[in-house]
Amino acid sequence: MKNIFKKIISTIIQLEARVIIKKYNPKIIAVTGSVGKTSTKDAIFAVISKSFYTRKSEKSFNSDIGVPLTILGCNNAWSNPLKWLQNIGQGLNLIIFKKSFPEWLVLEVGADRPGDIKNMAKWLKPNIVVVTKFAKVPVHIEYFKSKEEVVAEKGNLVDALKHDGILILNSDDADVFAFKNKTQNKIITYGLMGDAEMRATNYSVFYREETGEPFGINFKVEYANNSLPIQLVGTLGMNNIYSSLAALAVGTSLGLNLVESIENLTRYITPRGRMSLIKGIKKSVIIDDTYNSSPVALNSALETLKGLRTKNRKIAVLGDMMELGRHTMEAHREAGVLASSTCDILVTVGLRSRTLAESAIDAGLDEDSVLQFDNSVEAGKYLKGIIKEGDIILVKGSQSTRMEKIVKEIMAVPEQAVDLLVRQDEEWQKR
Repeated sequence: MKNIFKKIISTIIQLEARVIIKKYNPKIIAVTGSVGKTSTKDAIFAVISKSFYTRKSEKSFNSDIGVPLTILGCNNAWSNPLKWLQNIGQGLNLIIFKKSFPEWLVLEVGADRPGDIKNMAKWLKPNIVVVTKFAKVPVHIEYFKSKEEVVAEKGNLVDALKHDGILILNSDDADVFAFKNKTQNKIITYGLMGDAEMRATNYSVFYREETGEPFGINFKVEYANNSLPIQLVGTLGMNNIYSSLAALAVGTSLGLNLVESIENLTRYITPRGRMSLIKGIKKSVIIDDTYNSSPVALNSALETLKGLRTKNRKIAVLGDMMELGRHTMEAHREAGVLASSTCDILVTVGLRSRTLAESAIDAGLDEDSVLQFDNSVEAGKYLKGIIKEGDIILVKGSQSTRMEKIVKEIMAVPEQAVDLLVRQDEEWQKR
């Protein structure tokens, strides 16, 4: 019954979204890929929203329900039938009456199963498509036959691009860059390599002078013979650089001033749970990367941890990576090998991550430095007792492992959890 209700609601909301798009004719920026969609979507909004009336997908609304909800300007009603009826009513209100509506929509578009994007692309015709990054083992590959099938599914959004639209590609990713052969549209590339039109150089982490704690990242943007510095506070990692470059590429494609776009980026707060820096107990530092996890994202997070200066220990707290299907064992095994050379203490959460722990020990990490837990609550309580001043703690795992509970347990001011952590709304707290 629940699935039937969901299907009916999805169909109604989607029909309303299609009518609203036709009536108001907003310009659409669609962001897809396997990694970095939400951060890129939010960075694009930060760059263009000062110049245009813009709406973005909230959180990670990227499904056959999430995208229409964004178009309607509604929140997820979860299991509340009354709120779903209110959402439907809001859609009808937009259809029947002439209302103020955004000039631009920045939509995150994902695919859990084959056909998700293909079906959406039948009615969603973007003006700009941004493709972020794929991976050897993409997120949500469980329901696809191969990586190539995942890439092809995302490619349906490129096919849906309007004839005068713009395609923005991460040229550091060969699978993404190959989309250039699918279109005659104008293409803008971004990345860290020499051929990218919007390119980042001189990446570094900066630290607080008084404590030596990591505080953010610096890099330069090279574009059209210009070289401009950017500083992002409160976050770490290469993924935030890629998101920034994609956003700046969108801005320049719309004729926005690059200096002003960079200023907008430096004032923007990166999404929760994406390599966010949070003060921990006993003057420690937490790298909160708890929104989700996948092999490529975990690899990036561990490499970031590895490169940091610290006064004490590096602790990696890693939960299961979900929806990897037949790649599950291999992906966790490879993560364990990398973790062995990255951290002083490894804490794993979940059944799948036992493979990660065993692999780290086999690769040379002291067995006494590897702790395994079945759930995040147990892991958080244990960590609270062993953290020391100057420790840096990376916390990462897929959504269902609820790794944000660990961060809440060890953050210096847990009362700030509702403002700083993912999954703090009432529906998630019930789970």
